[in-house]
Amino acid sequence: MDLNVTALRRCATIFVVEDEPDAAAFTELALRRVGHDPVVFSHPTAALDALSVNDCDLLLSDVRLPDMSGLELLERVRQRRHDLPVVLMTAFATVNDAIVALRHGASDYLLKPLTVQSLAEGVAGALAARDTDSDRILAIGAHPDDVEIGVGATLAGHSRRGDHVTILTLSNGESGGQPEVRRTEAQLAAEMLGADLVLGSLPDTRISEHGLTVKLIEDIVSSLNPTTVYTHSSHDVHQDHRATHQASLISCRSVSQLLCYQSPSATVGFAPNRFVTVDNTVDQKLAAIAAYQSQIDRSAYLAEDLLRATTRYWGRFGAGRHAEPLEIVRDQVERTSLHEHDAHDQPVGRDTTERERFDHAINVK
Repeated sequence: MDLNVTALRRCATIFVVEDEPDAAAFTELALRRVGHDPVVFSHPTAALDALSVNDCDLLLSDVRLPDMSGLELLERVRQRRHDLPVVLMTAFATVNDAIVALRHGASDYLLKPLTVQSLAEGVAGALAARDTDSDRILAIGAHPDDVEIGVGATLAGHSRRGDHVTILTLSNGESGGQPEVRRTEAQLAAEMLGADLVLGSLPDTRISEHGLTVKLIEDIVSSLNPTTVYTHSSHDVHQDHRATHQASLISCRSVSQLLCYQSPSATVGFAPNRFVTVDNTVDQKLAAIAAYQSQIDRSAYLAEDLLRATTRYWGRFGAGRHAEPLEIVRDQVERTSLHEHDAHDQPVGRDTTERERFDHAINVK
């Protein structure tokens, strides 16, 4: 049986700050040619305003700009987004400017005139460096919308931190609608969470816990080398979900951190012992799930008020108002940043373990 895996990797969204029209047009064309999605700004303040409401993967800026230099723009960006790669370009390079730029956190310093190749290599290098420094997150679901329901807000938080997030959906959900429609919805939902999507074609409602399922997951794990994997719980009445859980245990045996999320078909046996605070990303999760328009009317569990109430309920065990619950299968990762930052400063939020929840309950009593 052909696995027929379709990998839908999102292109990088790149904010380009360039006030010279010809240079801006060339840069936009070159970036599109190599598969990226450039958004061009002629003024640095416009780019800063956009950054406050929209996310991007990289900022590419000229050094000489009206009202504000590229170096000043770099400093302003670093105050807001310390993890965002920034590449500067100039036709008037000095050694001092290059040193200052790199000291202030520029990912690269490109000399004009640029070629398509030099621009593509500079951007690729900056993006690769970001991915090397980031965690690699893999979320596995049996059907489209499984992952978004279980850990959508958690994945959005990972993406905001700069982690590389991939959603692996094993089937195209043909039992719940037209495959092409579900594929389009799944891609849109992944983009809303800042994730790449890998969509398999295993048979909906007949996913096995062995054979092709294990091979598909193993191939993705080998390719991505994830630091953390989220998958279905074994405490679930849906046979595909249980099979995905079992296959994940086998395929992810080398992954340091393996966690299981709750689905609408989870049983009362689901026993979470980690609670990820998602106050800052619950709306992003709901927006991603809303992309599944073909399913909302036929699936009561996709109702926005129910989804929000669920995160609100689990929030009582976490460090904020909203949380997503997880069962820990394996956790050999030394987690530091999530605990060293306040939940309001840390988009992923603070994980609360069962031990901490118990201690809190004792103190309250």
